[in-house]
Amino acid sequence: MSRYRKIDQRIWNDAKFRALGDEAKLVFFMLLTHPSVTMLGAMRATTAGLAEELGWKTEAFRKAFEEVLSKRMVEHDPDAHLIALPNFLKYNKPESPNVVKSWSSALDLLPECNLKTRVVARSKVYAKSMSEAFAEALPEVFAKTMPNQEQEQEQEQDQEKEEPTGSVGKVASLLCRTQAVIDAYHEKLPELPRVKVLSDDRRKAVSKLWKFALTSKKTDGTLRATNVEEAIAWIGGYFERARDNDFVMGRTGRSGEHASWQASIDYLCSERGILQVLEKTARAAA
Repeated sequence: MSRYRKIDQRIWNDAKFRALGDEAKLVFFMLLTHPSVTMLGAMRATTAGLAEELGWKTEAFRKAFEEVLSKRMVEHDPDAHLIALPNFLKYNKPESPNVVKSWSSALDLLPECNLKTRVVARSKVYAKSMSEAFAEALPEVFAKTMPNQEQEQEQEQDQEKEEPTGSVGKVASLLCRTQAVIDAYHEKLPELPRVKVLSDDRRKAVSKLWKFALTSKKTDGTLRATNVEEAIAWIGGYFERARDNDFVMGRTGRSGEHASWQASIDYLCSERGILQVLEKTARAAA
């Protein structure tokens, strides 16, 4: 892997970076320059291990790390211990097709999970966007990327150029940030079952909650969210509100065939779950 990383000095003009606290900025720079980060902008690591490297307490590191996560400047699969930087290749382009050919060696260092599949799809899309020589240099393993994963990464690249806001139609077209929703669920509701498998049905369920946040209106007639940041913030608040719901958290008790049932992200993303949280929670719904 390369011993050098490029950091664009315009990062200090970036709104998301400037909004980070000092500790979160340091965590981001650490991840960007960490010696274990592969040519694809991803590495296998734990937050506890990274905290120890900095000499920080684990909780302090996690707090700063989650701040970076909330800005979508980094992606994380806590079960597979995989961390990825979605814009890594944008600022650390492969110098030649030969570098692309060597990408397969980087894949062996990354644990199998849905995030790894996204890293592969993102890298494939990026190589194809450069030139025919770079596209032809892609290792054979990259040809196994699922078409819908590749299309999703192309859409994300297009939306980095322009995030539409305004009308309901344009707002609803914003690509669902599936991992950000899952991260919010894990953070706000750690007692409920974790998401270990991101199936197509589960991805669709998350998309429904995302669309609801961007197309439904509050009691005052305004949209709950008009851009990506607002959608993520509203969904985080939605999961927080779910904590106050006795039925969702199992405080009402279960009986019969439902004795062992637990609310999950699938339920909370369903129409029934949304109505339960917004209409049957003690505090007022927004």
